[in-house]
This record gives sequence, C-alpha cells and structure tokens, in this order.
Amino acid sequence: MSKKVLVPIADGSEEIETACIVDILRRADATVTVASVGELQVTGSSGMKFIADKLLSECVNDTYDLIVLPGGMPGAEHLRDSKELVELLKRQQQDKRLYAAICASPVVVFQHHGLLGERKATAYPSFADSLTNTKAVNARVVVDGNCITSRAPGTAIEFSLTLVEMLYGGGQKAKEIAQSILVDW
Repeated sequence: MSKKVLVPIADGSEEIETACIVDILRRADATVTVASVGELQVTGSSGMKFIADKLLSECVNDTYDLIVLPGGMPGAEHLRDSKELVELLKRQQQDKRLYAAICASPVVVFQHHGLLGERKATAYPSFADSLTNTKAVNARVVVDGNCITSRAPGTAIEFSLTLVEMLYGGGQKAKEIAQSILVDW
C-alpha cells in the first residue's frame, strides 16, 4: 500500500537533502508531494532550481503518513514562518503520525514551534547545541517515537532510508533500496 508523504520546500532549502528525501521515498513507492511555501519554482541554498508539485496552501486539508522537512538556510526559516505548515505539523504530531526534519529544521522549525518537547533529536552541528534534549545530538539519525531527525547533507541517504523503514514498518523495503543504490544498510 502506498504511503502519502509531504515534503515542504522553500527558497533556500538544502538541495542534497531535498533530492535524497524525495528520490528515496519515491523509490519506496510512496506518493510524495513536494509543496512550496512560496512560489512553485524554488531556488535552493546553493542555487539549484526545484519545481514543486503544488503550493503548500493546496495541501492543508490533506492527511499524510509522513511530513518531512529538508534543512538549509534560509529555507528552514521560511518553513518555520509558514503558518499553514506549522498547523499541518502540529496536527501530524497530535495524531501520532510521522514527522521528520534534517539539518537546521529540527531546531529552526520543530523546536521553535514546540514539536520536540523533551524528545531526543539531532541537528546540524551549529544548531544542535540549541536542542532542549542534547542526549543524541551526535547521532546521525535519531528516532524518538513518531519524530525522526538527522544532521546534514552527508546523512541524507541514511535519514531517507530510516524514513522508509518507519513508514513501511520494517527494514526490508529500506534494505532493498539501499542495495539498489549500493549503500550499506
């Protein structure tokens, strides 16, 4: 059964993280919607252009199995400032569905809006010291209940495979994808 995933993006979103998340989740046969909090065309933090599937405003009445945020600056700040995204994330947390973030977004978005609480989490090193719970800040990927966080572009594939594992209730699908792209898993 296909899982429904929302990947919000904004000007300044990190390219490697965005591409890895979307690619690996689609390889897992998830139905992934890339939604921009601004215009449909987004310029990433290093200048790469992305075209979103739709605007985030078109997604507010939908339910997702997973909402996952790439990092990058100022992309994470633009995601943080989207009232529609914050409402979606709070509903996701309340309904105990998966939500995830990598790089700056665990701190800039999740912590800022009270979506971490005392959960263990990690983030990009320059943001990680700001986490309320610093027990797992040096981990590459952290799963605490229905919240998954990761550190940086270099952990994006591992993070994305963990998302597949969590979405599909086991490691078999993630292992198959990892083998197909020659990643040790």
